[in-house]
Amino acid sequence: MIDVAALRRHDLAYVCSEAWPGLLRGQIEVEMEPDLLAWAALGRPAIFRRRTCSDLTDTLPLGLPLPPDMGRRRLALSCPPAAVIRTTPPPLLRDVLPAAPARWRPTIGALLEAVPSCRCFGSLAWQYLTGLSYLTGTSDLDLLVECRSSMDAARAAALLNAVAERAPMRIDAELITPSGAAVQWREWVAGNPEILIKSHTGSALIAREALFA
Repeated sequence: MIDVAALRRHDLAYVCSEAWPGLLRGQIEVEMEPDLLAWAALGRPAIFRRRTCSDLTDTLPLGLPLPPDMGRRRLALSCPPAAVIRTTPPPLLRDVLPAAPARWRPTIGALLEAVPSCRCFGSLAWQYLTGLSYLTGTSDLDLLVECRSSMDAARAAALLNAVAERAPMRIDAELITPSGAAVQWREWVAGNPEILIKSHTGSALIAREALFA
């Protein structure tokens, strides 16, 4: 049984193929059903999302971001926990490198030299996970950087700032605390006394010094 309480934002969920028809019922047009059932048959994942008031308490809230040629829709699915085979964190940045455009790779290489453990979400991650075309000319590089302390966050933010100045794409990174709370790195760099944090339960403004307390 999946420990729902242990899941974090951006975690991936692999659902047994038999459950997918029920998850998709009422979510998509008839002509899209074969493509999405093929998605299930190929073992592609869904993503853990924030619970909303319309989700039943005994289901796991999942999302499915579709690629541009499937309308770039974001499906909200409610899955029985028993249908989930396994969950994983989002992929490591070093693993998604082969799926990145050639012009992105020097930037990714610079990031990996300094933060080899950072993870990737967003369009590049989904392109790697599915083999489908998610990236466009305006796509960001979406990163998760785990930080144990405010000093770690300061070092990571300084690195991201230096790399972003020369990058051919926009870098959108979240600094992740040991509790799983996330803050955008540009907001951390801004130095405001209050910062916006995100978790799987929602968003909140907190005092800056409380983030790693």
